[in-house]
Amino acid sequence: MKLSQFKYKLPEDHIALQPAEHRDESRLMVFHKRSQKIEHKIFKDFINYFDEKDLVLFNDTKIFPARLYGNKEKTGARIEVFLLRELNAETRFWDVLVDPARKIRIGNKLYFGEDDSLVAEVIDNTTSRGRTLRFLFDGTHDEFIKVLYGYGETPIPPIIKDRRDVIDVPVDEDHPFTDRERYQTVFARNEGGVVAPSAALHFSRELMKRMEIKGVDFDFLTIHSNTGNFREIDVEDLSKHKMDSEMVIISEALAERVNKVKESGHHVVAVDTSVMRAIETSVSTTGFLKPFEGWTNKFIFPEYNFSIADCMVANFYEPYSTHLMMTAAFGGYDQVMDAYKMALKEGYMFGPYGDAMLILPD
Repeated sequence: MKLSQFKYKLPEDHIALQPAEHRDESRLMVFHKRSQKIEHKIFKDFINYFDEKDLVLFNDTKIFPARLYGNKEKTGARIEVFLLRELNAETRFWDVLVDPARKIRIGNKLYFGEDDSLVAEVIDNTTSRGRTLRFLFDGTHDEFIKVLYGYGETPIPPIIKDRRDVIDVPVDEDHPFTDRERYQTVFARNEGGVVAPSAALHFSRELMKRMEIKGVDFDFLTIHSNTGNFREIDVEDLSKHKMDSEMVIISEALAERVNKVKESGHHVVAVDTSVMRAIETSVSTTGFLKPFEGWTNKFIFPEYNFSIADCMVANFYEPYSTHLMMTAAFGGYDQVMDAYKMALKEGYMFGPYGDAMLILPD
């Protein structure tokens, strides 16, 4: 497959800049692979397609406020710092991205807060944009994290942030929302991600309770998605693209549960491309899921034979994105691209706060 095969025109007014008032009331396109039937539903209708003992897999990563703005010493230049991961809790070392990177060199100090109460020193260059910072802070680790996150913003994706920067986004005052709440799943618990599993943002507590009552099972794995999800692909031949590595945790208990469901012939549903990447990372030679704790840079694009899940929940993704490529690999390239044309015609909204697609095998 070639990068150019994933080009399509996405009008700006089809990009959702804020979520639906209620999580489970976004639109849902239901796509049946075998029959190629397409239905137009509301997301809360998801439950109608599954029965007792089917298993829905979620990513329980928790997004932290990773975007900070500081000022460079002496010049006062405004610098964006994007926290990626803590390298050492005792020394306060963090792996970060900085922008503009050309202004930041080893030895520079950055000041955060109106009173410059938090200071960081650049101690290493890791990539063209990456740096290692040492935060200078007297106090416990818990106190430090509270201060650090207090200065941070929710790292909403560029497709939303960039559009918000150039237009006024109307917010219904009767139903206000904050990104810290809505760019986070209702079951988030393992902190470490900077990209939310957007297809899982549609699940409300009420919908999950209805699943529980009906007997539709659900369980969790962890994959901490990073900004590599938004990195532009710069090669036409997709086989030459390298994904950034992401941390994955699949417990032994989860692997056993998934394999029992798979053997029984019930549905296994991957909610979000992050879950699909995680479970396809750790597959046995006989096609069953194995426990796994480590890093994955798996890149899935057509043609690809999936081993674990037979159903998938996805959002509507940007042109050229790795998310779109994985969705096309699962649903079929021609079929998914045709479904996207229909979605645009029918007024579906795209992006992390947009509408969803449910891909079924029948």
